Amino acid sequence: MVASVFDLFKIGIGPSSSHTMGPMVAAGRFVARLADAGLLDRVARVETRLYGSLALTGKGHASDRAILLGLAGEEPVSCDPDAADRLIDTIRTTRELLLARHHRIAFDEDADLLFLQRERLEYHSNAMTFTAFDAAGAELDRRAYYSVGGGAVIDEGETGGNAPGGGGLWDVPHVFRSGADLLAIAAETGLSFAEIMRANELAARSPEALSAGLAGIAEAMSACIDRGIRTGGILPGGLKVKRRAPLVMAHLMERQERMLSDPLTLIDWVNLWALAVNEENAAGGKVVTAPTNGAAGIIPSVLRFYDRFAPGADQAGVERFLLTAAAIGSLFKENASISGAEVGCQGEVGVACSMAAAGLVAAWGGSPMQVENAAEIGMEHNLGLTCDPVAGLVQVPCIERNAVGAVKAIEAARLAMMGDGTHRVSLDEVIETMRRTGLDMNERYKETSQGGLAVNVVEC
Repeated sequence: MVASVFDLFKIGIGPSSSHTMGPMVAAGRFVARLADAGLLDRVARVETRLYGSLALTGKGHASDRAILLGLAGEEPVSCDPDAADRLIDTIRTTRELLLARHHRIAFDEDADLLFLQRERLEYHSNAMTFTAFDAAGAELDRRAYYSVGGGAVIDEGETGGNAPGGGGLWDVPHVFRSGADLLAIAAETGLSFAEIMRANELAARSPEALSAGLAGIAEAMSACIDRGIRTGGILPGGLKVKRRAPLVMAHLMERQERMLSDPLTLIDWVNLWALAVNEENAAGGKVVTAPTNGAAGIIPSVLRFYDRFAPGADQAGVERFLLTAAAIGSLFKENASISGAEVGCQGEVGVACSMAAAGLVAAWGGSPMQVENAAEIGMEHNLGLTCDPVAGLVQVPCIERNAVGAVKAIEAARLAMMGDGTHRVSLDEVIETMRRTGLDMNERYKETSQGGLAVNVVEC
């Protein structure tokens, strides 16, 4: 199986792909399972248990809200954040839940939604179980699910691989599982990485559907930037983090004439766009996993950098960017992880930086070797990056980390374009190093809020 571009880029609500979108999907899958088995109308109570990282940082990542929304029949791609707030308020006020918008049951949050912070299931730290009971208290069904990163979910019967059942592309013309595979295919066929991905995508959809899908991803990313720039105020969660994007935008517009002489002004714009996305994500707004919500600001800001500042930027370049970024992201997903709970933030911001660097080189017209080099540089200098969100919120250091990651991706792309693609360390070697670093990393630094900044920053 080869990952699809639409596996890496999913539209949904914030603040976390693994802790918000994943649990929402899992809850929906459990209810669908009950319906398929003819059990839904017999259900009187559903108990949800969260383990590991989901339990430790779930409330800060809105996992509780996501599960209620999923049980109620909401889906990440179509869920309206404002309507979701109203639905959650109704559930908590009435203490009732309408499963799949069809079957009403009682809901006691203290008894029915449990955060087991001292327990962890063996397969993955982002684990949850759902159990349905009838009116007599007898168990009707139970299922464990794992949110493995980027909004992807597998259940206990699919734990043979780090991919959701039925996802990805089968029977494609170009099967690749490594950077070396991609380079070999490119050398043999004369195709770019984007053209390799395009050929694979066309095995499952028409050219028109592919272009429309890519345009939809780019439009959703751009809309998120614009919403983030327009929206001010304080982010939810209790840290009292102020949205900065509107202030940065006002500063740039006020000083635009003086900034003409400042060569670093472009960095200010990239910072603005990344901050805007991740502030929107932290507020529970609509974002695109790229490849996760926690790293959702890097690719959109670098893509806008290409669109606004690259001579001759066009829609074809945008497609090359996204297809190439997805090809690189699929290598990390296949051979390592994009889950902060598994490998730390190197698997989120690091992977996004690598994807963005590769996409930018491709959009600029770089060679396959230069693209692979850019991807390698992007990850190499994020190795060991920990995931240590303060108060379990996707705010500090996550928001600024995206701005830094975006600038780093542009730097990686420029370094790669200065050479001919020849380099000492391969992308595959860096991916394997990232995987092993994640295995060696102490659990405190893997999205548990038990180490790093999460314990050294005083919450006021």
